[in-house]
Amino acid sequence: MQIFTDEPEYRFAPGAVLYTKDGEEEYVVENSRTFKNRWIIKFEGIDNRDQSEAANGIVLYGEADDPEDMLEADEWYPKDLIGLEARLAEDNMLGLEPGVVVGKVVDVIEVAQWLLKIRLANPVKDADGVVVENSALVPFVDELVPDIDLEEGYLTLDPPGGLIPGL
Repeated sequence: MQIFTDEPEYRFAPGAVLYTKDGEEEYVVENSRTFKNRWIIKFEGIDNRDQSEAANGIVLYGEADDPEDMLEADEWYPKDLIGLEARLAEDNMLGLEPGVVVGKVVDVIEVAQWLLKIRLANPVKDADGVVVENSALVPFVDELVPDIDLEEGYLTLDPPGGLIPGL
């Protein structure tokens, strides 16, 4: 099974319900475990190899968390961060004026941790005026991204020197 969730223990707990995209069919998790870095999930009503093979290739979805609950817990969907303006935080480590627009979030990359790809408002150019850096990758951690305001469409950054080209 290919997994695209950051909470597999929660999503595949006994009794959890997963749905087909159209919502017409639901699959209830009977039990689950990992084996060699892969998830093995037993669904109610799928009791033999033939039934399992018939379900092969079905794409399942979990219910999205309530956005209001996520805001209270300081959690966000990656898609909600894309497009936010990136501004310097108050009392930032660089000692620069707060509120200066650094750029815009154009992607959220999940590797060992989430990284925000920021397209720079002022790309770095060489002596000939050729753009050499037009983006920066910022780890998505509280210390570097102290505030997010989805309603106002921005987040603040508190980067150390050298993290963002040109600052």
